[in-house]
Amino acid sequence: MSHHIEDLLNAWSAAPQDDWVLAVVTHVEGSAYRKVGAMMLIHGMGKSVGLVSGGCLEADLRRRAQKVIQTGQAASVCYDATDEADASYQLGCGGLVHLMLVPLCAANHYLHFQALKAALASQGRCHYQLDLVDASLSLDSTSAAGSSDSSGHSNVIGAQVWCSQQALDDAKAGWQLSDFPRPGILQGHSVQGEAVLCESASLVVPLRERHRIAIFGGGLDAQPVCQIAQQLGWRVDVVDRRTSYAREYDFVGANIIKLPVNELPQSFWTRLDGAIVMQHNLELDAQALAAIHQHARELSYLALLGPGHRRDRVLALAELDSASFNAYFSAPAGLALGGELPSSIALSILSECHGVLHGAKRVALKEVMA
Repeated sequence: MSHHIEDLLNAWSAAPQDDWVLAVVTHVEGSAYRKVGAMMLIHGMGKSVGLVSGGCLEADLRRRAQKVIQTGQAASVCYDATDEADASYQLGCGGLVHLMLVPLCAANHYLHFQALKAALASQGRCHYQLDLVDASLSLDSTSAAGSSDSSGHSNVIGAQVWCSQQALDDAKAGWQLSDFPRPGILQGHSVQGEAVLCESASLVVPLRERHRIAIFGGGLDAQPVCQIAQQLGWRVDVVDRRTSYAREYDFVGANIIKLPVNELPQSFWTRLDGAIVMQHNLELDAQALAAIHQHARELSYLALLGPGHRRDRVLALAELDSASFNAYFSAPAGLALGGELPSSIALSILSECHGVLHGAKRVALKEVMA
């Protein structure tokens, strides 16, 4: 799925001189499919990368992007779905969504996309700051899922990429990266909340590289784990030194590593988010756990396939116990979703992994959302 910020940056960097428009959700009232900070990149020929709704706004935004390209001016747009009786855009969420559309051009340094791409590649995380179009020019939206927009005169929308608090302090920016664990509006030198949209406001979006997981084991049951993880937009390494395992045609798009775990370079362990050990071999699994314990300092999720008595044997061989890991250790791996075939097991493991990586409570959505 081409919805991650890296997908947008890769699409732009393949043709940076083409006409491009960045659509960004800047404010949401009520329910909406995507929240503040969601981005979509629109090409002058009509193709797009990214998602700012469930698919109901994208076609209209592609049309509006043509005007932005023609005028070279940023624009704001508001979609009002508070009256669900009007199905103009088939919005059933009942919310109000503000977006801005900004052309990427030399005048605004292409919104520093190259610097953003480099920051994610080198640091893994950064904060992206975008000036906001003056939304006071476009808040008189039409009723019931209608929309209104206005061009942003001759103003140039600026952007900044921040990788450290020291860089912010050196620039005398006057705010803290820790103020923005999630996207929000910065007004002057203080956070005013998402509802403040005025000339001096800017949107600050924390961004990170794709999640990356390693699958230790390249058997048949590892294939759906790899496939689902890739559908989630994650990067996948498959580690298995055995000749008849982890074949490239079985793991298309994954990074295949045919090395013993004790020969993996330190760079492999850097910025590794999750690991799933499923080699169906006690010795190999124990070696994998020992290597993970020694090297994977940034790991958030670790899963070991098999029942509890097997877990205990593997841990004993590795001279470890369940409390040895800083990461969330799941063994037996996954959530109790039912099913026994490889795809069901993969879904169970990756659902749990997804919850851990996103800091979720791993309960039914109805328990946390009205």
